[in-house]
Amino acid sequence: MGLQQHREQGQGRSLNFAVVTVSDTRRGDQDTGGAYLVEALEAAGHRVVQRAWVSDDGAQILEQARACVQQEEVQVVLFTGGTGLALRDVTADVLGEFFDSSIPGFGELFRQLSYQEIGPATILSRACAGVSARKLVCALPGSPKALRLAMEKILLPECGHIVAQLQG
Repeated sequence: MGLQQHREQGQGRSLNFAVVTVSDTRRGDQDTGGAYLVEALEAAGHRVVQRAWVSDDGAQILEQARACVQQEEVQVVLFTGGTGLALRDVTADVLGEFFDSSIPGFGELFRQLSYQEIGPATILSRACAGVSARKLVCALPGSPKALRLAMEKILLPECGHIVAQLQG
C-alpha cells in the first residue's frame, strides 16, 4: 500500500463518538465546549452515541473513560475540560494513566498550532491523546476556540485514519 492509500484509509467514513464534559459547573446549556463538539461531529457526518458530564474528580473521570471504551459501538472518546494547570484539572493525569499507549504527537501538534493563535500561553494546555481498548481517547481543553482548532486541524482530518489503524 502506498503512502497516499495508507493515509486515505478510513477517510470519509462515519464514526461513533462519545463526548464527555469534565466540569464542576458546566452542564446542559452552559456546556458550550461539549455542545460545539457534538455540533462539529454531526456536521462532519459522524454520530455521537454517548454524551456525559462528570465533575473534576479523578475517580469519576476514570469510571466514565472505562464505560466509554467498553461500549462496542464507540470508536472515539472525546473528553473536554480539565486539561489546564489548576488543582482541579486532573483529566490529563487520569487519562494518561488510563491509556494502553499514548499518542504524543497529538498534544505536540495541538500546542504548536495553538501557539500560532495564542502565543506562549499554549504551554498551559495539557491536551493529550492515547489508545485504550483499541479506541482513540482524547483529552481536549474546554474552550470552544481551542476545541475548534483541535477538531478542524487535527481530529476531523485524521480520526478516520487513526480508527482504521486501531481496528487493523
